[in-house]
Amino acid sequence: MEQRELNNTGISVSALGLGCMGLVGWYGERDDREARATIERALSLGVTHFDTAAVYQDGANESFVGDCLRGQLDKVFLATKCGVERSPEGKLVSDNRPETIRESCDASLKRLGVERIDLFYLHRIDPTVRLEESVGTMADLVAAGKVRFVGLSEASVDTLRRAHEIYPVAALQSELSLWTRQAAQPALDACRELGVAFVAYSPLGRGFLTGAIRSRDDLTADDTRRLFPRFDDDNLRRNLPVAERVEVLAQRFDCTPAQLALAWVLAQWRGVLPIPGMKTREHLEENLGALELDMSAVDLDFIANALPENLVYGDRYPESMMQTVNV
Repeated sequence: MEQRELNNTGISVSALGLGCMGLVGWYGERDDREARATIERALSLGVTHFDTAAVYQDGANESFVGDCLRGQLDKVFLATKCGVERSPEGKLVSDNRPETIRESCDASLKRLGVERIDLFYLHRIDPTVRLEESVGTMADLVAAGKVRFVGLSEASVDTLRRAHEIYPVAALQSELSLWTRQAAQPALDACRELGVAFVAYSPLGRGFLTGAIRSRDDLTADDTRRLFPRFDDDNLRRNLPVAERVEVLAQRFDCTPAQLALAWVLAQWRGVLPIPGMKTREHLEENLGALELDMSAVDLDFIANALPENLVYGDRYPESMMQTVNV
């Protein structure tokens, strides 16, 4: 398994991690047995970077992941997130108050069954709380031995720089894929400058770039992707040429569409750590094949020109959630 450094930490993790959000819900049907087998297979193949969050299935995701990794924790680098709470109405709201961060950390430690979280993110930035308070609380958790490294998710470049001055930020997590590129570029540039790892979530476009989703009929009735603008009826139909071009490009590189999409993300910079969601062993093993592809700068330019981002219709989140990204 190829290893990549978590930039300024001196720690190395598997070049491809496992995004655990969809393992036990939200994306399609739930199959705990296959999800557990996928985690076990990932461990056997050398995957060490596992990413979850307190808000995923209201803590059930952390509990599931922690149970699956029990007895194997010395082999993994485990990341989770705080700072997003669910309101009584069911809406997700940012909450970076120090007391919330501390309570969330203790709850995550318990659910995961660990004494220390390797990488603890502010899941979203709460503009009503001063960074000195929120990031300062994260630093206090490091000092207390409850957290190893501090990360931010979906923070603006200005927020990243300010936070990094308060306490060294190990990683910035944000969306990056063949259909979400321009919005991520300023953050990528800042991470390279500051020596901060860029953890890329949804590198497969929430599964769309694999070619597996051709219509909304391919999504179960409770699949959360139905709420996303790119997956509404009109936009999904207009986005089909994107998946079709990825398929054509994959044939050129003698790989699957998923492997092409992941290889493109991996080739952006060695500080990029993709964490695709993988619910089955079949998808896990297919995705790991992306590590065998060696893309040159010429290849990257060719792909970018063949797949201009203006082909993509729809925002990456519903309007209410778009207000919480790049904060």
